[in-house]
Amino acid sequence: MPSYEFRCRSCGSTFEVNRPMAQASDPATCPGGHDDTVKLLTTFATTGRAAAPAVAAPAPAGGGCCGGGCCA
Repeated sequence: MPSYEFRCRSCGSTFEVNRPMAQASDPATCPGGHDDTVKLLTTFATTGRAAAPAVAAPAPAGGGCCGGGCCA
């Protein structure tokens, strides 16, 4: 179940709430009992294999408009 981070505008505390995605935008009450809260934008990181580095295209080997392949 995803967790969402909220900040209380009344007391300034930051807290997390675990709830289904369908309830992500529902209001939350802070642990101090205040109702004036705002959901914070959170980021997440994915784990897994890193993508292979991009390989640069070889430089043209010759002159002319097409790299020298047509002027043999």
